[in-house]
Amino acid sequence: MLIGNLTRDPEMRSTNSGVPVCSFAIAVNRRFKNSEGQQETDFFNVSAWRQLGELCGRFLQKGRKVCVVGSVQLRNYETQDGVKRTSVDVVADEVEFLNAPQQSSGEAPAHAPRAETPPPAGESGFTQVDDDELPF
Repeated sequence: MLIGNLTRDPEMRSTNSGVPVCSFAIAVNRRFKNSEGQQETDFFNVSAWRQLGELCGRFLQKGRKVCVVGSVQLRNYETQDGVKRTSVDVVADEVEFLNAPQQSSGEAPAHAPRAETPPPAGESGFTQVDDDELPF
């Protein structure tokens, strides 16, 4: 389980057989600071497949905070100049969108919080129940 912010807009593509996959990267801050007192950040590539991938491609954008639940895969590869590298990739099982998309000034937020009507003065919204009426 990782919580972080998207470092770039997601990229949608499909396999040769037409299965959609969405790729994006997230930056995850560590819980502690290094010896110089600076916050350290780790970067993870995430792949979301099928319907989950379509939803991510449609609603996510750079800067959005997400919670990704999935499995970790280590990938070893060699760059064009011969340097061996290791990449930590996450295959998402679940992606939860944690904040609303950023809006340009003057626009109403896409998901405005819903206001609830408070109970009338003197009422708490609860019904008093006598303990003798409980079945247990």
